[in-house]
Amino acid sequence: MSANYDAVLLVSFGGPEQPEDVLPFLENVLRGKNVPHARMMEVADHYQHFGGVSPINEQCRELITALESELAEHGPRLPIYWGNRNWHPLLPDTLKQMADDGVKRALGFFTSAFSSYSGCRQYLEDIARAQAEVGNTAPEIDKLRVFFNHPGFIEPLIESVAACLDEIADDRRERAKILFSAHSIPLAMQKNSPYVEQLQEASRLVAEGVRHSRWELVYQSRSGPPHQPWLEPDICDRITQLHEAEAVEDLIVLPIGFISDHIEVLFDLDTEAKQLCDKLGITMHRAATVGTHPRFVRMIRELIAERTSDTPDRLALGTLGPSHDECAEGCCLYTPGRPSIAKN
Repeated sequence: MSANYDAVLLVSFGGPEQPEDVLPFLENVLRGKNVPHARMMEVADHYQHFGGVSPINEQCRELITALESELAEHGPRLPIYWGNRNWHPLLPDTLKQMADDGVKRALGFFTSAFSSYSGCRQYLEDIARAQAEVGNTAPEIDKLRVFFNHPGFIEPLIESVAACLDEIADDRRERAKILFSAHSIPLAMQKNSPYVEQLQEASRLVAEGVRHSRWELVYQSRSGPPHQPWLEPDICDRITQLHEAEAVEDLIVLPIGFISDHIEVLFDLDTEAKQLCDKLGITMHRAATVGTHPRFVRMIRELIAERTSDTPDRLALGTLGPSHDECAEGCCLYTPGRPSIAKN
Protein backbone atom coordinates (compact mmCIF):
# COMPACT_ATOMS: atom_id res chain seq x y z
CA MET A 1 0.00 0.00 0.00
CA SER A 2 3.00 2.34 0.34
CA ALA A 3 2.71 2.93 -3.40
CA ASN A 4 -0.16 5.26 -2.53
CA TYR A 5 2.44 7.71 -1.26
CA ASP A 6 5.66 8.82 -2.89
CA ALA A 7 7.34 10.57 0.06
CA VAL A 8 7.22 11.92 3.60
CA LEU A 9 7.34 15.67 4.25
CA LEU A 10 8.61 16.93 7.62
CA VAL A 11 7.04 20.33 8.33
CA SER A 12 8.52 22.67 10.94
CA PHE A 13 8.84 26.30 12.00
CA GLY A 14 12.42 27.02 10.97
CA GLY A 15 15.05 29.16 12.64
CA PRO A 16 18.22 31.16 11.97
CA GLU A 17 21.49 29.28 11.59
CA GLN A 18 23.92 32.19 11.84
CA PRO A 19 23.81 35.67 13.42
CA GLU A 20 23.12 37.43 10.13
CA ASP A 21 20.03 35.24 9.65
CA VAL A 22 18.31 36.44 12.82
CA LEU A 23 16.73 39.68 11.63
CA PRO A 24 15.73 38.38 8.16
CA PHE A 25 14.19 35.35 9.88
CA LEU A 26 12.20 37.51 12.29
CA GLU A 27 11.11 39.75 9.43
CA ASN A 28 9.73 36.62 7.75
CA VAL A 29 7.87 35.69 10.93
CA LEU A 30 6.43 39.20 11.26
CA ARG A 31 5.74 40.07 7.62
CA GLY A 32 2.36 41.76 7.35
CA LYS A 33 1.99 42.09 11.11
CA ASN A 34 1.96 45.32 13.07
CA VAL A 35 4.53 44.30 15.69
CA PRO A 36 6.70 47.06 17.21
CA HIS A 37 10.35 47.07 16.18
CA ALA A 38 11.36 47.00 19.84
CA ARG A 39 9.60 43.67 20.31
CA MET A 40 11.41 42.17 17.34
CA MET A 41 14.76 43.33 18.74
CA GLU A 42 13.92 41.84 22.15
CA VAL A 43 13.39 38.44 20.57
CA ALA A 44 16.50 38.88 18.43
CA ASP A 45 18.49 39.31 21.63
CA HIS A 46 17.32 35.89 22.83
CA TYR A 47 18.98 34.32 19.79
CA GLN A 48 22.20 36.23 20.43
CA HIS A 49 22.49 34.45 23.78
CA PHE A 50 23.15 31.35 21.67
CA GLY A 51 25.40 32.83 19.00
CA GLY A 52 22.54 33.86 16.73
CA VAL A 53 21.71 30.22 15.99
CA SER A 54 18.50 28.34 16.66
CA PRO A 55 19.07 24.61 17.14
CA ILE A 56 15.73 23.70 15.57
CA ASN A 57 17.03 23.18 12.02
CA GLU A 58 19.83 20.89 13.16
CA GLN A 59 17.33 19.00 15.30
CA CYS A 60 15.15 18.52 12.22
CA ARG A 61 18.15 17.14 10.31
CA GLU A 62 18.89 14.70 13.13
CA LEU A 63 15.27 13.56 13.21
CA ILE A 64 15.25 13.05 9.43
CA THR A 65 18.45 10.99 9.62
CA ALA A 66 16.97 8.81 12.38
CA LEU A 67 13.71 8.36 10.48
CA GLU A 68 15.53 7.50 7.26
CA SER A 69 17.29 4.67 9.10
CA GLU A 70 14.01 3.51 10.66
CA LEU A 71 12.22 3.41 7.29
CA ALA A 72 15.18 1.78 5.56
CA GLU A 73 15.13 -1.04 8.10
CA HIS A 74 11.40 -1.53 8.56
CA GLY A 75 9.71 0.24 5.64
CA PRO A 76 7.90 1.71 3.94
CA ARG A 77 10.88 2.94 1.92
CA LEU A 78 9.84 6.52 1.25
CA PRO A 79 12.15 9.52 0.68
CA ILE A 80 11.93 12.28 3.29
CA TYR A 81 11.68 15.97 2.38
CA TRP A 82 11.73 18.92 4.76
CA GLY A 83 10.04 22.32 4.56
CA ASN A 84 9.77 25.19 7.07
CA ARG A 85 7.30 27.99 7.62
CA ASN A 86 9.79 30.79 8.26
CA TRP A 87 13.34 29.86 7.23
CA HIS A 88 15.21 27.73 4.76
CA PRO A 89 14.33 25.19 3.54
CA LEU A 90 11.05 27.02 2.94
CA LEU A 91 7.94 25.08 2.04
CA PRO A 92 7.50 26.53 -1.49
CA ASP A 93 11.08 25.57 -2.38
CA THR A 94 10.63 22.09 -0.94
CA LEU A 95 7.33 21.45 -2.71
CA LYS A 96 8.88 22.61 -6.00
CA GLN A 97 11.74 20.15 -5.48
CA MET A 98 9.25 17.40 -4.72
CA ALA A 99 7.34 18.22 -7.90
CA ASP A 100 10.56 18.21 -9.91
CA ASP A 101 11.36 14.79 -8.44
CA GLY A 102 8.00 13.45 -9.56
CA VAL A 103 6.37 13.25 -6.13
CA LYS A 104 2.59 13.26 -6.48
CA ARG A 105 1.37 12.51 -2.96
CA ALA A 106 3.16 12.69 0.37
CA LEU A 107 2.46 12.21 4.06
CA GLY A 108 3.15 15.28 6.21
CA PHE A 109 4.63 14.98 9.70
CA PHE A 110 4.28 18.24 11.64
CA THR A 111 6.69 18.82 14.54
CA SER A 112 3.81 19.56 16.92
CA ALA A 113 2.12 16.97 19.11
CA PHE A 114 -0.93 19.09 19.94
CA SER A 115 -3.85 20.64 18.08
CA SER A 116 -3.99 24.44 17.79
CA TYR A 117 -4.05 27.02 15.05
CA SER A 118 -0.31 27.71 15.15
CA GLY A 119 0.61 24.04 15.61
CA CYS A 120 -1.63 22.54 12.93
CA ARG A 121 -4.10 24.62 10.90
CA GLN A 122 -1.56 27.36 10.10
CA TYR A 123 0.83 24.75 8.69
CA LEU A 124 -1.97 23.45 6.47
CA GLU A 125 -2.47 27.02 5.26
CA ASP A 126 1.28 27.33 4.66
CA ILE A 127 1.21 24.16 2.57
CA ALA A 128 -1.79 25.38 0.57
CA ARG A 129 0.02 28.65 -0.23
CA ALA A 130 3.13 26.74 -1.24
CA GLN A 131 1.07 24.46 -3.48
CA ALA A 132 -0.53 27.47 -5.13
CA GLU A 133 2.91 28.98 -5.72
CA VAL A 134 4.24 25.78 -7.29
CA GLY A 135 1.15 25.30 -9.42
CA ASN A 136 -0.54 22.24 -10.90
CA THR A 137 2.49 19.99 -10.41
CA ALA A 138 2.57 20.53 -6.63
CA PRO A 139 2.22 17.29 -4.67
CA GLU A 140 -0.81 16.52 -2.54
CA ILE A 141 0.06 16.46 1.18
CA ASP A 142 -1.93 14.38 3.69
CA LYS A 143 -1.15 15.30 7.28
CA LEU A 144 -0.41 12.58 9.84
CA ARG A 145 -2.54 12.85 12.98
CA VAL A 146 -1.40 14.64 16.13
CA PHE A 147 0.31 12.30 18.56
CA PHE A 148 -0.15 13.83 22.02
CA ASN A 149 -1.32 10.50 23.50
CA HIS A 150 0.58 8.06 21.30
CA PRO A 151 2.73 5.65 23.37
CA GLY A 152 5.72 6.60 21.22
CA PHE A 153 5.45 10.15 22.55
CA ILE A 154 4.40 9.40 26.13
CA GLU A 155 6.76 6.52 26.93
CA PRO A 156 10.02 8.45 26.29
CA LEU A 157 8.68 11.29 28.46
CA ILE A 158 7.89 8.89 31.29
CA GLU A 159 11.46 7.63 31.02
CA SER A 160 12.77 11.20 31.07
CA VAL A 161 10.79 12.27 34.15
CA ALA A 162 11.63 9.04 35.95
CA ALA A 163 15.33 9.78 35.45
CA CYS A 164 14.82 13.19 37.09
CA LEU A 165 12.97 11.67 40.02
CA ASP A 166 15.88 9.30 40.54
CA GLU A 167 18.17 12.32 40.92
CA ILE A 168 16.20 13.56 43.95
CA ALA A 169 17.04 12.31 47.43
CA ASP A 170 14.65 9.69 48.80
CA ASP A 171 13.45 11.90 51.63
CA ARG A 172 12.55 14.75 49.22
CA ARG A 173 11.28 12.87 46.18
CA GLU A 174 7.65 12.58 47.25
CA ARG A 175 7.43 16.37 47.84
CA ALA A 176 8.89 17.27 44.44
CA LYS A 177 6.59 19.01 41.99
CA ILE A 178 6.44 18.25 38.26
CA LEU A 179 5.69 21.22 36.03
CA PHE A 180 4.61 20.29 32.51
CA SER A 181 5.29 23.32 30.34
CA ALA A 182 3.79 24.24 26.97
CA HIS A 183 3.75 27.28 24.73
CA SER A 184 1.09 29.75 25.83
CA ILE A 185 -1.36 30.86 23.17
CA PRO A 186 -4.10 33.54 23.12
CA LEU A 187 -7.37 32.46 24.67
CA ALA A 188 -9.06 33.41 21.40
CA MET A 189 -6.87 30.79 19.67
CA GLN A 190 -7.40 28.18 22.35
CA LYS A 191 -11.19 28.30 22.42
CA ASN A 192 -11.61 26.58 19.03
CA SER A 193 -9.08 23.82 19.64
CA PRO A 194 -8.56 20.90 22.06
CA TYR A 195 -5.08 22.24 22.89
CA VAL A 196 -5.50 22.43 26.68
CA GLU A 197 -7.46 19.16 26.90
CA GLN A 198 -4.72 17.35 24.98
CA LEU A 199 -1.97 18.90 27.11
CA GLN A 200 -3.77 17.94 30.32
CA GLU A 201 -4.20 14.38 29.08
CA ALA A 202 -0.58 14.00 28.00
CA SER A 203 0.63 15.42 31.32
CA ARG A 204 -1.66 13.10 33.26
CA LEU A 205 -0.41 10.08 31.33
CA VAL A 206 3.22 10.94 32.07
CA ALA A 207 2.54 11.66 35.75
CA GLU A 208 0.67 8.39 36.14
CA GLY A 209 3.48 6.61 34.33
CA VAL A 210 5.95 7.71 37.02
CA ARG A 211 3.37 7.31 39.81
CA HIS A 212 3.74 10.88 40.99
CA SER A 213 0.63 12.86 41.92
CA ARG A 214 2.18 16.30 42.49
CA TRP A 215 2.07 17.89 39.04
CA GLU A 216 0.68 20.91 37.22
CA LEU A 217 0.39 22.23 33.67
CA VAL A 218 1.97 25.65 33.15
CA TYR A 219 2.78 27.83 30.16
CA GLN A 220 5.74 29.71 28.77
CA SER A 221 6.92 31.95 25.94
CA ARG A 222 3.97 34.36 25.96
CA SER A 223 4.55 37.06 23.38
CA GLY A 224 1.28 38.97 23.00
CA PRO A 225 0.42 42.48 24.23
CA PRO A 226 -0.33 42.77 27.97
CA HIS A 227 -4.03 43.45 27.47
CA GLN A 228 -4.57 40.29 25.38
CA PRO A 229 -5.52 37.26 27.52
CA TRP A 230 -3.26 34.22 27.03
CA LEU A 231 -3.17 30.84 28.72
CA GLU A 232 -1.83 30.94 32.28
CA PRO A 233 -0.14 30.41 34.68
CA ASP A 234 3.25 31.47 33.38
CA ILE A 235 5.92 29.07 34.57
CA CYS A 236 8.05 31.70 36.30
CA ASP A 237 5.04 33.18 38.07
CA ARG A 238 4.05 29.73 39.25
CA ILE A 239 7.56 28.90 40.45
CA THR A 240 7.48 32.03 42.61
CA GLN A 241 4.06 31.09 44.00
CA LEU A 242 5.18 27.56 44.81
CA HIS A 243 8.22 28.92 46.63
CA GLU A 244 6.08 31.26 48.72
CA ALA A 245 3.16 28.93 49.41
CA GLU A 246 4.73 25.48 49.60
CA ALA A 247 8.47 26.03 50.06
CA VAL A 248 9.10 23.61 47.21
CA GLU A 249 12.63 22.23 47.23
CA ASP A 250 12.70 20.31 43.94
CA LEU A 251 11.01 21.03 40.64
CA ILE A 252 11.01 18.75 37.62
CA VAL A 253 10.30 20.78 34.49
CA LEU A 254 9.24 18.92 31.37
CA PRO A 255 8.59 20.99 28.23
CA ILE A 256 5.84 18.64 27.14
CA GLY A 257 4.62 21.03 24.47
CA PHE A 258 7.86 20.72 22.48
CA ILE A 259 9.51 17.76 20.78
CA SER A 260 13.06 19.16 20.90
CA ASP A 261 15.21 21.63 22.83
CA HIS A 262 15.02 24.71 20.63
CA ILE A 263 15.31 28.37 21.65
CA GLU A 264 12.11 28.56 23.69
CA VAL A 265 13.31 25.67 25.81
CA LEU A 266 16.91 26.82 26.06
CA PHE A 267 16.09 30.45 26.89
CA ASP A 268 12.71 30.43 28.65
CA LEU A 269 13.35 27.30 30.72
CA ASP A 270 17.05 26.50 30.89
CA THR A 271 17.99 30.16 31.29
CA GLU A 272 15.15 32.23 32.80
CA ALA A 273 13.34 29.56 34.83
CA LYS A 274 16.63 28.02 35.97
CA GLN A 275 17.96 31.40 37.11
CA LEU A 276 14.76 32.01 39.07
CA CYS A 277 14.99 28.60 40.75
CA ASP A 278 18.61 29.25 41.66
CA LYS A 279 17.67 32.61 43.16
CA LEU A 280 14.89 31.03 45.24
CA GLY A 281 16.97 28.07 46.36
CA ILE A 282 14.93 25.53 44.38
CA THR A 283 16.69 22.64 42.66
CA MET A 284 15.39 22.48 39.09
CA HIS A 285 15.62 19.19 37.22
CA ARG A 286 14.91 19.63 33.52
CA ALA A 287 13.45 16.55 31.87
CA ALA A 288 14.47 15.89 28.28
CA THR A 289 12.20 16.27 25.27
CA VAL A 290 11.68 13.30 22.95
CA GLY A 291 14.19 14.51 20.32
CA THR A 292 15.37 11.45 18.40
CA HIS A 293 14.50 8.89 21.05
CA PRO A 294 14.19 5.52 19.24
CA ARG A 295 10.63 5.00 20.49
CA PHE A 296 9.60 8.41 19.15
CA VAL A 297 11.20 7.74 15.78
CA ARG A 298 9.41 4.39 15.65
CA MET A 299 6.19 6.26 16.44
CA ILE A 300 6.56 8.33 13.26
CA ARG A 301 6.94 5.11 11.28
CA GLU A 302 3.84 3.73 13.01
CA LEU A 303 1.87 6.86 12.06
CA ILE A 304 3.00 6.39 8.47
CA ALA A 305 1.96 2.73 8.64
CA GLU A 306 -1.53 3.79 9.74
CA ARG A 307 -1.99 5.61 6.46
CA THR A 308 -0.40 2.98 4.24
CA SER A 309 -2.22 -0.06 5.61
CA ASP A 310 -5.66 -1.54 4.95
CA THR A 311 -5.81 -2.62 8.62
CA PRO A 312 -4.18 0.20 10.60
CA ASP A 313 -3.27 -0.15 14.26
CA ARG A 314 -4.12 3.30 15.66
CA LEU A 315 -2.19 3.38 18.94
CA ALA A 316 -3.30 5.78 21.68
CA LEU A 317 -3.16 5.87 25.48
CA GLY A 318 -5.73 7.24 27.89
CA THR A 319 -9.37 8.07 27.32
CA LEU A 320 -9.37 10.50 24.39
CA GLY A 321 -8.46 7.96 21.73
CA PRO A 322 -6.51 8.59 18.53
CA SER A 323 -6.97 11.98 16.89
CA HIS A 324 -8.63 12.38 13.50
CA ASP A 325 -6.72 12.05 10.24
CA GLU A 326 -8.54 14.81 8.37
CA CYS A 327 -9.32 18.16 10.00
CA ALA A 328 -12.89 19.44 9.84
CA GLU A 329 -13.51 22.74 8.09
CA GLY A 330 -13.57 24.79 11.31
CA CYS A 331 -10.94 22.80 13.19
CA CYS A 332 -8.60 25.06 15.21
CA LEU A 333 -10.04 28.13 13.48
CA TYR A 334 -8.48 31.40 14.65
CA THR A 335 -8.98 34.97 13.55
CA PRO A 336 -6.20 36.84 15.30
CA GLY A 337 -6.94 40.15 16.94
CA ARG A 338 -3.40 41.38 17.39
CA PRO A 339 -0.27 39.68 16.10
CA SER A 340 2.20 37.84 18.26
CA ILE A 341 5.67 36.48 17.74
CA ALA A 342 6.86 32.94 18.31
CA LYS A 343 10.44 31.78 18.72
CA ASN A 344 11.98 28.50 17.61
